[in-house]
Amino acid sequence: MRYTAVSGAIMLAAGLLIAPYFWTPSALMGGGLTCRAASKPMERLELLFGSGRKNINPVSDDDWAAFVAAEITPRFPDGLTMLTGYGQWRDTAGSLVKETSRLLLIWYSPAPEADARIEEIRAAYRARFGQDSVLRADGPQACVSF
Repeated sequence: MRYTAVSGAIMLAAGLLIAPYFWTPSALMGGGLTCRAASKPMERLELLFGSGRKNINPVSDDDWAAFVAAEITPRFPDGLTMLTGYGQWRDTAGSLVKETSRLLLIWYSPAPEADARIEEIRAAYRARFGQDSVLRADGPQACVSF
């Protein structure tokens, strides 16, 4: 498709029609998220922990439970969700690595100290289990109520 002024105007108009479904007016103006009285703005965090280790058994369920109790729960005591699943990724040598993965989902109030706690969890897992990384995915703010 060739880009023309008409196609650009159509894309702009479509974007303006769709935008209210994704953004509140206050968010568009830099005023943050406006929530109903029963909810508050929170951020979604996903951390993905691989269980495979080099030349040693994978991180066991008991190892994981001890890590959660020592490192995660004290930093986010208000609640979290953990899911166990199958994961795979391609290493630097091009080999496909398959392993059990654990997904940690936390909704939290954004603050600089929360970011520091998240990074402490990632560093602790890498150090304890000899991991190269812990995937971090930060989601958008949403209005959350419990």
